[in-house]
Amino acid sequence: MARAMTVRVKPELHPISDAWDWQLRAKCRERDSAQFFHPEDDLGRISRRLREEAAKRVCDACPVRRQCATHALMVGEEYGVWGGFSEHDRSLLREVGWRDTLDRRRVADIARLERRLMRVRLRLERMKAAPSVAMPAASMAT
Repeated sequence: MARAMTVRVKPELHPISDAWDWQLRAKCRERDSAQFFHPEDDLGRISRRLREEAAKRVCDACPVRRQCATHALMVGEEYGVWGGFSEHDRSLLREVGWRDTLDRRRVADIARLERRLMRVRLRLERMKAAPSVAMPAASMAT
């Protein structure tokens, strides 16, 4: 009796440099990392917001912003500004989903990510602004 033969197909291999070369062209490369990552000794919200806004301005003009943002979302970067998105921004995007913004090269569409983030923020603002509706006691019983 003949045994069925299993054929294994190796995944397509790409040079590692192709996956990481984008970092060599990043605008943040020659800058102080404290602009992109929250310093431990800085506890102020205002200074954090200003730092993040400055970092995002650098990212806006970066030629590899898409690759950077994609990398941060793919690996679950928890700290710093990556591709123009803060820690909080990426957390929101992970909650609502972002993978459908990837193109055929598996790189995120920044405009779609920003629109999605804006919609989420608007929804959160509306929820904060809306007065809470008290439910009748009878409907709370289960």
